Amino acid sequence: MLPLGRLVSQFKNQKNLHFAFAFTFSTATNHHDGVKLSPPSPPPIRVALTESAGRGVFATRRIGAGDLVHTAHPLVSHPSLSAIHSVCYLCLRKLAFVTDSQAQSVPFCSEQCGEQAKVFYEVERKVDSSAYDDYCRTRGLKYPLLVRRLACMVISGVASSDCLDILQPARLSDYMILEMEEEFGLLRSAFTKANIMDGQIAFLTKQWYTSVLARIRINAFRIELPGGLYEDLLKSAAASVEAEDAVGNAVYMLPSFYNHDCDPNVHIIWIENANARLKALRDIEAGEELRICYIDASMDRDARQTLLCEGFGFQCCCLRCLSGD
Repeated sequence: MLPLGRLVSQFKNQKNLHFAFAFTFSTATNHHDGVKLSPPSPPPIRVALTESAGRGVFATRRIGAGDLVHTAHPLVSHPSLSAIHSVCYLCLRKLAFVTDSQAQSVPFCSEQCGEQAKVFYEVERKVDSSAYDDYCRTRGLKYPLLVRRLACMVISGVASSDCLDILQPARLSDYMILEMEEEFGLLRSAFTKANIMDGQIAFLTKQWYTSVLARIRINAFRIELPGGLYEDLLKSAAASVEAEDAVGNAVYMLPSFYNHDCDPNVHIIWIENANARLKALRDIEAGEELRICYIDASMDRDARQTLLCEGFGFQCCCLRCLSGD
């Protein structure tokens, strides 16, 4: 098994250090006044190879039901086109109201988010990607928006072009590749017309575009923020679907290593923004693999199998599916 510290050190040898491995874990201990808190403990997990599902995440010690395993910040995120003026353009936090000036551009929930996004957003503003957006909007495509955001981050120097290479790619059909080639042409043309220097977009090849999009397709999470109170959400094993609205999509590093189970022992939730929280649904013993559910677990077995096969390219052999449930 590979400790997280060693995994992080591997990324430090790459250029994408700034966005390499964004997760945190807080286990603040009780203290008396005047006594400093002890440093946060590392997540109680390791990344290792499984027998049949590639990499997986395993507990290094016992994790209690309801415990926070770790949190994760997105490597790249983007709001849904339908929500682009109602959520923060960076962290996807829902906005209480939108000013007239925000409605004319894109809103940020705080000066901090605006400052963090400033470098790559300046690149986005230079580029007229309306044709690309229209193409995505008319076809109901969401993942190409993440590719464009990542391309702007690479051009601005805050991310490396190979920062997603470690993630598993989806299998692409010939039709998917043809569709991606059309998308790529629109995006490349938009950058060229914006007089972005050739050296800055040398990475933006057809191969890079399809490779990144293949990884985003099966590693992106749909961000749904609850409509209820934080306390109400924590009382439930999973947030009510009726109380949630999709505000965008995001890709994370560590959460992408979690394998699927139709009866998971961990779930991923979003409270205020795109920062993810992974919490234990039941007691997990040391050495046990942590798994999340990629889809709606309330569906029947046949529906789950179809969606997992078509959307993620595998047949689920978890105990729940094998039992016919």
